[in-house]
Amino acid sequence: MADRTVPERTGHLKVPGATLYYEVRGEGPLLLMMPGGSGDAGLYDRMAEQLADSWTVAAFDPRGYSRSLLDGAPEDQQAAVQSEDIRRLIGLLSPDGGPVTVFGSSSSAVVALDLLARHPERLHQVVAHEPPLVELMPDPEQGRKLFAAVRESFREGGVAAAMATMTEGLTDPEAEPPAGRERRAAPEQTVREAEAFQRMRDNLPVFLEHVLCSFSGYVPDLAALRRAAGQLVIGVGRDSRTLLTALPGARLADETGGRLVEFPGGHTGCAEDPEAFAERLRAVLLDRTLQGAPGRPLDGGR
Repeated sequence: MADRTVPERTGHLKVPGATLYYEVRGEGPLLLMMPGGSGDAGLYDRMAEQLADSWTVAAFDPRGYSRSLLDGAPEDQQAAVQSEDIRRLIGLLSPDGGPVTVFGSSSSAVVALDLLARHPERLHQVVAHEPPLVELMPDPEQGRKLFAAVRESFREGGVAAAMATMTEGLTDPEAEPPAGRERRAAPEQTVREAEAFQRMRDNLPVFLEHVLCSFSGYVPDLAALRRAAGQLVIGVGRDSRTLLTALPGARLADETGGRLVEFPGGHTGCAEDPEAFAERLRAVLLDRTLQGAPGRPLDGGR
């Protein structure tokens, strides 16, 4: 049996303005894992190892992060540009036009939605986990002010100040933590995981200055997403009920007819418990759980 704790192959793809780094494991239909926040391909190491028995699992570093170098200086990123990066990467990794599934979480879920709206013919299924779409929040102005404040905190006080502002703004201080669920102890980090963690920390300035506000301010093409509703799954974290970024999911499902599905953990569930998250994603991709009405979370959801 192949050792899937490390990628079986890696490569680079030249795209307009950047060179993307990617890595691949497994065999079968293509499953492209898109990292959110300041994450890179290393965010999905444990999930990819688990899913590579059934899919060709590919992950990558978004442009301007880690090993995906820009041709010039960093500038504000746009979801539409990054979705074109993904279209080109899909063309490279699945040239025969076979079924392609895309998973994105947080900011990369925004990219996944743009990709589905523009190129539904190239996609079998899209799973968008908690896209932080300000315009679909109950109070869009609250979201705009929060993310603008996070960026201003970064400019004035650095990464630590920005993350403190983010945490304070996203958390409901009156909410009680979910009952009956103990946080798993973090597994011992491998050298590879420690290196990935450091890379993702180093990416935070780019995320806070050039990604956070532009991606959260993205306005989805709801009409196009309605036409592709049968390909769209919207993920919400089981423990995300107090997070502002979790609220757009239900609205997106209502507006498009996409399926709303509950995943383990919170907004960063794929990092909190990657094994449980991977098994939930497996069930979703194999259509074991998609029974119920659009716009309503399944399996113990709200």
